[in-house]
Amino acid sequence: MQQQRTIIYIDGFNLYYGCLKNSPYKWLDLKSLFRKLLNETHQICKIKYFTANISSRENNNDSRLRQKDYLQAISSHIPELEIIYGHYLTHEVTAKVVNPNKGIPPFIKVYKTEEKGSDVNLALHLLNDAWLDAYDCAVLVSNDSDIAEALNLVKIQHKKNIGLIFPNTDPKRKPSRQLVQYADFVKNIRHGVLANSQLPDQIPNTIIAKPKDW
Repeated sequence: MQQQRTIIYIDGFNLYYGCLKNSPYKWLDLKSLFRKLLNETHQICKIKYFTANISSRENNNDSRLRQKDYLQAISSHIPELEIIYGHYLTHEVTAKVVNPNKGIPPFIKVYKTEEKGSDVNLALHLLNDAWLDAYDCAVLVSNDSDIAEALNLVKIQHKKNIGLIFPNTDPKRKPSRQLVQYADFVKNIRHGVLANSQLPDQIPNTIIAKPKDW
């Protein structure tokens, strides 16, 4: 079978909240995962992981340290990995209370934190790598329909193969139809493959170790 140069584009936010939050599988070996999900025709040339450093909010230092350990772990353990950073933006917004009780105003002010830039960065890398002819197959790990037009251009302008890996372990959830229409294949992520794709507790030749509460 003919080999395909393959680049994997991971929306870290989608992957975490779709598959990993509240699970015991956060210490995830991304390369091992995709070797299991993709067939032997795929030569994984690069894994691009789009994320943002957790913002400095009150009482979240443990989360920031765990994220730092994980990013260092995958950077050290996976030579094909490249991390591209967006940023978190926290601002004050006015929100409507769903069921205001007596004495509670109908509107309150809250802090809203959003990850900014990762979806744009992913779409730009996907397109730029197509123009550079850096891959035969692009594998998208996201369910963000905003990336659909980038997939459309990759397919129309460059005739590349596109894979979609749906980052959600809930069998009732379905991938975005806007993304599926451009995909040559679609794969789901299940608990079993996550369990079998974990990093070593201690990353070889480093002092990086899996956080105790993971």
